[in-house]
Amino acid sequence: MYRASDRVEQDAWLSEIETAAETLDLGTQARSHAVDLFLSTLPDDDRSKRATMAASVYVGALVAGEERSQSAVADATDVSRLTIQQRWKDLLEYAGLEAPDW
Repeated sequence: MYRASDRVEQDAWLSEIETAAETLDLGTQARSHAVDLFLSTLPDDDRSKRATMAASVYVGALVAGEERSQSAVADATDVSRLTIQQRWKDLLEYAGLEAPDW
């Protein structure tokens, strides 16, 4: 869980989530999941925040049933596809869900 003040302190990152979600044409539910995941798993260093933000967008879309490819999310969030690939399952499990067995 996160504090209400985290929303204020992380406003720049939340704006990046919104920008990426707009680029990916994600709905309100996917955006909300992405923000909640990001704020709930907030890393201490800025370098990890970008990776967490990207994985949060990917998982938020997945949970909301608005799947987007890792490549598309990587492009929208300015990270490598590998970055998302390495982090998304942990975030999904953090949300209490099991990763699909594709």
